Amino acid sequence: MSYWQRWIWQPQTTWLRKAIFQVHLWTGIGVGLYVLLISVTGSVLVWRNELAFAATRDPIIATGSGPRLTDEQLKAAATRTYPGYAVISINRPPNPDQAIDVSLERSTDRKTRLFDPYTGRDLGDSVPLGLRLIRNLLDLHDDLLGGETGRKVNGVGALLLVVLSCTGIVVWWPGIRTWRQSLIVHRNVGWRRFIWNLHSMIGFWSLGFIFLFGISGAYLGHSGIFQDFADRLEPLTPANAGERTVDWVISWLAYLHFGRIGGIGIPCTIRSGLCDWATKAVWALFGLAPAAMFGTGAVMWWNRVVRKKAQARTRGTKVRLDAIDG
Repeated sequence: MSYWQRWIWQPQTTWLRKAIFQVHLWTGIGVGLYVLLISVTGSVLVWRNELAFAATRDPIIATGSGPRLTDEQLKAAATRTYPGYAVISINRPPNPDQAIDVSLERSTDRKTRLFDPYTGRDLGDSVPLGLRLIRNLLDLHDDLLGGETGRKVNGVGALLLVVLSCTGIVVWWPGIRTWRQSLIVHRNVGWRRFIWNLHSMIGFWSLGFIFLFGISGAYLGHSGIFQDFADRLEPLTPANAGERTVDWVISWLAYLHFGRIGGIGIPCTIRSGLCDWATKAVWALFGLAPAAMFGTGAVMWWNRVVRKKAQARTRGTKVRLDAIDG
């Protein structure tokens, strides 16, 4: 039987499959928690517009009377409330009775507060807690709370997700006789086999999405490298300005990372609102696939590696104790 025939019929016996399995295993161990974090936060952030709308409160309307405070009076009231801070901006809304947004700064600390336009009383943070949480979650998902450096690290992590998806499909291939059995989860096979089947099934059906999230995440983390490659692949000329295929691919690559209706849009023959919600639901569901892969993979690793080593140590200890007792 040739090597290619062995790969088709009995891939588990080939050295290449064994090597790729090790790459898949240790890559998953190395970036597993990162994948879990990005997967869960990404699925939540698919709905960030809806969450932001729900977290946005109604404007605060003051009930005072008499003359409204001038900017200088507001500055004085704000600095009395927050000693050591300097007022850097005052934003008055169109409604003169609505609370005024005042930004203050001291060294690297910045506050944005609402003040009563009549009394100068502090009415609370101008950004609701829910919006702050969404903003922090977005910063965590995009930049790992590390600014530009965090975004570049995120791009490397996304490339490792691509490695996991590519090696995973190789590891998934069970041979031409039984490949259909790896498309579903089977009953009455024991919990260990069930976890393996679940891992394989999720990996197969979500492969395209995981690969897409990885490639598009790598682009968002290192857009300059991707753009340079695109320019080399299809140099910009006066004749193709605005019509290059590579620009079209890159724009869709970035857009499909979020899966939103709007902008260049995804073709939809039904009502756009329903189509938008359906698309977000699909993206959120498959966005959780890497987290599910991490969970099932961690269980298999624990059972095959950690548990076996613990059992071996226990048996070794028992043998030594039996020898001492004997």
